[in-house]
Amino acid sequence: MNATPSSNDFILQVEHLSMKFGGLVAIGDLSFQARRGEITALIGPNGAGKTTVFNCITGFYKPSEGMITLNRGDGSTYLLERLPNHEIPARAKVARTFQNIRLFSGMTLLENLLVAQHNKLMKASGYTFLGLFGFPSYRQASAESIELARHWLEKADLVDRADDPAGDLPYGAQRRLEIARAMCTGPELLCLDEPAAGLNPKESAALNELLMDIKSTGTSILLIEHDMSVVMQISDHVVVLEYGRKISDGNPQSVRTDPRVIAAYLGVDDEEVETVLTEVGDEDVIEQLDTGPDSAHGPGSSASMMAGPVSDSVEHADEGERVTVSKGASKAAQVDARAAAVASKPIVAPVAAKKPAAKTRSTKAGAKAPAAKASSISNRLDAPRGGKADSLIRIKGIGPVNERKLNEHGIFHFDQIAAWKQADIEAAEAYLAFDGRIAREDWIGQAKALAKEAAAKPATRGGRK
Repeated sequence: MNATPSSNDFILQVEHLSMKFGGLVAIGDLSFQARRGEITALIGPNGAGKTTVFNCITGFYKPSEGMITLNRGDGSTYLLERLPNHEIPARAKVARTFQNIRLFSGMTLLENLLVAQHNKLMKASGYTFLGLFGFPSYRQASAESIELARHWLEKADLVDRADDPAGDLPYGAQRRLEIARAMCTGPELLCLDEPAAGLNPKESAALNELLMDIKSTGTSILLIEHDMSVVMQISDHVVVLEYGRKISDGNPQSVRTDPRVIAAYLGVDDEEVETVLTEVGDEDVIEQLDTGPDSAHGPGSSASMMAGPVSDSVEHADEGERVTVSKGASKAAQVDARAAAVASKPIVAPVAAKKPAAKTRSTKAGAKAPAAKASSISNRLDAPRGGKADSLIRIKGIGPVNERKLNEHGIFHFDQIAAWKQADIEAAEAYLAFDGRIAREDWIGQAKALAKEAAAKPATRGGRK
């Protein structure tokens, strides 16, 4: 039996997600997967970009680069970055809550949950006034909506206050009501942004019970949370961000002992990172500091180039949050840098000794492995024809960073990409660290259309003269 998980095992696949606000890189080349029927937690220090990821998934932001794939249980697949934001909950069945509670405080608890089902009720009324006349289809839909609302009020332990105004509830109960309202939309993926924020231990325990109840229904949960007692107790999978980059990805136990995560959360001075890790870690954790970097965790060879340097600040415009970032602030990056320095010592010397030939040769020999693979692209050019390159960013999936990287490897024109064979595609994907993305986004088809358009322009201009 093949133990490799299929794409249908994952309800959400985030691939090479980048989000830029002007010169600020809020998310840099982020990739992770959320399994169907599990609770996946997205954690990290303040300013790590967690809410920005949520906003990209739920359509509030359109990402600068990357793909967000939602696989529904019926086999249908949606690219969330291409859907209008109002269609993401309706068609892809993704619901979310926010850091700040957004209930209708003057409405009763029951009315808040009925509002979440307005699409179904409007459809039953024929989008007119037929509901006023008590048509059977509307009466049935109304009864079903009330029954569903009462079901989730019971799950949230709020049914005895169904007719009370939502604004009269204590804070923890309002949190549970907001989650119950989201569940009334029938989501397959529920995105919760810090649901335990401000809760006392008793309220956190009630929240955990509700989330485990939701998980038992088959609904997948993607969770942003700072309360580690919630994350470690209920999460099946944890993804850790620091300054918009993934630094760890795995089960709660492996993440808890990852030296990158320990360093990122401690926030100590640069020179104290190793000392503090030694004090708080066990022997297995300390050993990891002297090994090579794990390419599965954190930025890979393409990620650092895709994302660029960490900006001086990270800002959330909608919340007014601004976190100042000093140069070299990433503690996880410091751990990786130390490990990389140790790991690189026995490798660099032999390579330099083998090929002391011409300068251009030694430059290629010292390049990274992906760059060497990119040399197999068959139609590379030394310079753009006519001294001017085509604007490759017109191809959906190629951002400014990818355009620059392609130019550096001799790809300047649409017709070059249009002429790629399978070997060229594989070489380009190896360099860009993509996995099947060129075919999925149909770069070849897009390039052919743009090359044809570019070829027609000089003829038109010539006819006018």
